[in-house]
Amino acid sequence: MINSLQDTVTLHNGIKMPIFGLGVYKVDDGKTVVESVKTAINHGYRSIDTASFYDNEIGVGQAIKESDIAREDIFVTSKVWNDEQGYESTLQAFERSLKKLDLEYLDLYLIHWPIKDTYKETWRALEKLYTDGRVRAIGVSNFNVNQLQDLLADCNIKPVINQVEFHPHLTQVELRNLCKQENIQLEAWSPLKRGRLLEEPTILKIAKQYQKSAAQVILRWDLQSQVITIPKSITKERIIENADIFDFSLTDEDMESINQLNRNDRSGKDPAIYE
Repeated sequence: MINSLQDTVTLHNGIKMPIFGLGVYKVDDGKTVVESVKTAINHGYRSIDTASFYDNEIGVGQAIKESDIAREDIFVTSKVWNDEQGYESTLQAFERSLKKLDLEYLDLYLIHWPIKDTYKETWRALEKLYTDGRVRAIGVSNFNVNQLQDLLADCNIKPVINQVEFHPHLTQVELRNLCKQENIQLEAWSPLKRGRLLEEPTILKIAKQYQKSAAQVILRWDLQSQVITIPKSITKERIIENADIFDFSLTDEDMESINQLNRNDRSGKDPAIYE
């Protein structure tokens, strides 16, 4: 049973990562992202996921500084963008992100997308950042089965995370099986399919049984699927509502009903375009 917002998953390098966090994709830098992150932290969130591409690392860092929570108690993730990839350029991109966030280290640094003929050099840079103690854990984002297997074939340090689009219309069964086999934690972005799942009849029926919202049922399904999730919101009410999922559990029947909604349908890009 997952009991609280601060519950963690132990990654394969021993680092503990909160199973639930706040994503800030397309959240404007400045007051909007500062208030969103501070609201989340004030209501118990301990994981914040940003990226250089989001162009809001400055505000995320400001919010963390202005919170009453110690830096070591907040898990901060950022990512290296596509045009920053390569060995030296990734090291430089990391320094830029760290400077914008105004932090001394990152908890997790990810390759944002698997740019062909580049991601292995990028991964070498992440391995250096990890061995140098600049980041506590390293991983990838948006790697499909072929790309992940290719990286695993000759990496020195295995990714701890693969952050991918994951929701009831895209359950990523083959990829999840590979990640489980390799002890790589799956993490979901766009867990609500950018709002497109909130009127799904099966989910609404289950939500009614528990007197919960459709979003809460989907996010609970994520956690019971052993997938870390980072829903995005900029409103106080929704940030609080999204996290109110620790007072109920879905049955095995509920879980299977949601699993059956899979259509292999994406709201974002297919990583295969980079192959």
